[in-house]
Amino acid sequence: MNLPEKYTEAMKALLGEDYDSYIESFNDKRLYGLRVNNLKISTEEFLKICPFQLEPIPWIENGFYYSEEDKPAKHPYYFAGLYYIQEPSAMTPANVLPIDERDVVFDMCAAPGGKSTELAAKLNNSGLLITNDISNSRAKALLKNVEVFGVPNLCVLNEDPVGISDRFSGFFDKVLIDAPCSGEGMFRKDNKLIKAWEKNGPEFYSQIQKNIILAGADMLKPGGKLLYSTCTFSKLEDEDSVIHLLKNRPDMHLIDIKPYEGFSHGYDNNEGYHLEKAVRIFPHKMSGEGHFVALFEKDGDNYSSSKRPVSGKVKLPDELKEFMDSTTFKYDPAYINIRDTRVYLTSEYMAEERGLRIIRNGLLLGELKKNRFEPSQAFAMALKKEQYPNTLDLPVSDERVIRYLKGETIDIDDCNNVKSGWTLVCVDGYPLGWGKNSNGQLKNKYLAGWRWM
Repeated sequence: MNLPEKYTEAMKALLGEDYDSYIESFNDKRLYGLRVNNLKISTEEFLKICPFQLEPIPWIENGFYYSEEDKPAKHPYYFAGLYYIQEPSAMTPANVLPIDERDVVFDMCAAPGGKSTELAAKLNNSGLLITNDISNSRAKALLKNVEVFGVPNLCVLNEDPVGISDRFSGFFDKVLIDAPCSGEGMFRKDNKLIKAWEKNGPEFYSQIQKNIILAGADMLKPGGKLLYSTCTFSKLEDEDSVIHLLKNRPDMHLIDIKPYEGFSHGYDNNEGYHLEKAVRIFPHKMSGEGHFVALFEKDGDNYSSSKRPVSGKVKLPDELKEFMDSTTFKYDPAYINIRDTRVYLTSEYMAEERGLRIIRNGLLLGELKKNRFEPSQAFAMALKKEQYPNTLDLPVSDERVIRYLKGETIDIDDCNNVKSGWTLVCVDGYPLGWGKNSNGQLKNKYLAGWRWM
């Protein structure tokens, strides 16, 4: 691999006698990882049904290496949202940030959603996850991933996080910043990133990161925690960003990260900032790519999140109430929001939304159409099989599973337990989407943009 001389000189200065071992790691095989979605299935239960050859990622409780020969993105369990495909070291930030149920959490630079999906799993259907990306196209991809994962308590934004810091001043219990960076830690995985580095290197990203990390601190409550990470090695983007925050926000301080064999310390500058509390992941020391992680806490007493007030009782349209009452899905009618014909279940913790560029506020339940209610794909993914009375549960070996995911009408004459009307289609007990049964023919309602290609 033809690494830029400016980069190799910087790495020699950074690593010293470890430099040769780092360069040798470029000859190692690329590693592939998946993370189990504990919002839908426990890690233990997933391992009982998993069709792949997996090896545990030692520092990620629900993370596993899989073989390059396996194709987990081409398996029905992927479409059921049972796992997320993610580079092993990139699982670290969301794993390290401690999340408590009912927290209000902000994933500041979130696309494509790997970290957001894990934060949501930790919230366990409580609190609120606001997940954001400055790119509109990437924010839409982010929305799909959190919806596949079955996340109900969300708001997806398409904002410059620095520009909205005043709107959310002191609002969040936890903030995760996986900052845009020069990507040096991913050179081994994808050498196309080298050309991007030559165009925009550490100097370009450093100022962006400094602005973002201050904004993140300003949006944090007293007693809250902030996680800053990059997938680069440059001290300019890593330790220097940490120092910039600590100098400019004296109410923030670094806290320890649970150690793991192979984690390297941040490079301390002996100025009393305790940079050794940050963690570096190097590919010659751990089975992953490169990452930097620093965990901060804001001075002050922690306090619980305040709920948004609502006014009086809400009368839902009869067709909507009838459908919702047919489920055992827990919801508060006071937080149902009907926009034109679309129906959303919003979070009781969400702030005032006016003026924000919102891709999705809350769980899209479905749409009201001519005296009927049509449930959404997102709602199907947020349900558990036992929460809806009319289900078609197919084993993963049934060829109709793939045909359903391709958008085809399927014959279910042999499934006598399936009633007419809206049907929740499942694979091995895990929802995939909706269909409508009529005389043993299931009309396919699987979302077109999600279909098996």
